[in-house]
Amino acid sequence: MLLRHDPVYSSRRSPVLADNVVATSQPLATQAGLSILQQGGNAVDAAIATAATLTVVEPTGNGLGSDAFCILWDGKRLHGLNASGRSPAGWTPERFPDGMPQKGWDSVTVPGAVSAWVELSERFGKLGLAAVLAPAIRYAREGFIISPVIGELWARGAASLKDQPGFADHFMPGGRVPKAGERFVNKAAARTLKAIAESHGKAFYEGEIADKIVAFSKANGGVMSKKDLAEHSVDWCGTISQSFGDVALHEIPPNGQGIAALMALGILEHTSIRDHGPDDLAAVHLQLEAIKLAYSDLHRFVSDQRFMKEVTEKDLLDPGYLKQRAGLINMEQAQNFGPGAPKRGGTVLLNTADASGMMVSFIQSNYAGFGSGVVVPDTGIALQNRGFGFTTEAGHPNRVGPRKRPFHTIIPGFAMKNGAPLMAFGMMGGPIQAQGHVQLLLRTQLWDQDVQVAADAPRWRMIENLDVACEPTMPEALLEGLTDLGHHIRIESPDNAFGFGGAQLVQRLAGGGYAAGSDPRKDGQAAGF
Repeated sequence: MLLRHDPVYSSRRSPVLADNVVATSQPLATQAGLSILQQGGNAVDAAIATAATLTVVEPTGNGLGSDAFCILWDGKRLHGLNASGRSPAGWTPERFPDGMPQKGWDSVTVPGAVSAWVELSERFGKLGLAAVLAPAIRYAREGFIISPVIGELWARGAASLKDQPGFADHFMPGGRVPKAGERFVNKAAARTLKAIAESHGKAFYEGEIADKIVAFSKANGGVMSKKDLAEHSVDWCGTISQSFGDVALHEIPPNGQGIAALMALGILEHTSIRDHGPDDLAAVHLQLEAIKLAYSDLHRFVSDQRFMKEVTEKDLLDPGYLKQRAGLINMEQAQNFGPGAPKRGGTVLLNTADASGMMVSFIQSNYAGFGSGVVVPDTGIALQNRGFGFTTEAGHPNRVGPRKRPFHTIIPGFAMKNGAPLMAFGMMGGPIQAQGHVQLLLRTQLWDQDVQVAADAPRWRMIENLDVACEPTMPEALLEGLTDLGHHIRIESPDNAFGFGGAQLVQRLAGGGYAAGSDPRKDGQAAGF
């Protein structure tokens, strides 16, 4: 990995170089994680502290009612954790004759983030939940000052969610959206976090907090039950991977979109991508076509792993199948691709690492900004809207049903090199995440850009079919070339809707220590000591 300033991308920051590092989208959360490392905690303790603090200081992307996933290197081996929740037992396709709602109680599945914190702390942590949740409790109890970025997202979210149960009472104190520069106090969340710490999460899934969640659901027409919460469980699911030269990208197995990044990378392995530079027309065209091929299969075949009967993850990653798909790419023309036949052949992302060699890639999300818009009174729990990830299409593996995990967009990423840990990384931002993993991996590993340069570099996002969103900082000649190939280019601001994500990267250095980078599109900060 090169360590250099690159004026091409207007990079004004160098990567942070240290033996212990934290990188995430909000400086207060980064410092919370760093403080835990300074107290003798490890990278897992720091990740939990950072994640919990983010639920308080960046509520526009996550909350106590989020879902979560994690990939971590414990110093000896790689682990994958799926803590996403399942649908209520009362959900059937017949309940949703008009399709899956994007907000309200009928978009809420069992929240899993708290279970991820508990599981990680008990299996790998050193300090215990009371210590690692302390920074989040303090910010909730004493308040934090809202940044301009979060203030804008807050106003945008409130405009569409203010009528949802509990939203205005919690997120619009005094009847209005708080502004940038104002302090927001969340004493209800402080009490909930304290109860989680004292009960090791039992209060959330089985005790008085669970009672409040269920009562509020019933009062507003939802069907979430005490049994739905009590029977929630996490899965140590391992990872799935795809090699690209001597580097292997690892992702969490379905129900998430990480497999699309692996498929795209496997397709690119059979192209001329290595012959081109990072911003060459041919390189971007190849990536876009590979992503389109991968996403066409993703949306047709991927769901809760238990329901992938027709096509499995092994089928989708079959080398012969990926080579066949690569053969469909035309270097002279952008194309629309349908799904293949494999059988024939608002989120937050954080990375931590410590001097012992432990590395963590952790992601949690409410899905669409504030999520469902539902906030359980007197708890500070803003609930995700992951149920919107289901479909009602008959015969589809991702069709809504009882006690089923929906398709997920949030994915942590991890790269290994010759069997050794190399990089914990990822990108928040809905549908750009798998696309972003490919862009970040190629920039850092194929084209030797350092982690901060890779985070700063201009991005593209395949929207649908031939439509591609591009940042205005992309070279004009590149945009013209993509247009000439038949791509329908749309210039978007980084803060537009799903936008271009927010990357965090922590890469191990050959001589020891780490290089950490954080995305300038957010309030991001990488820090270390």
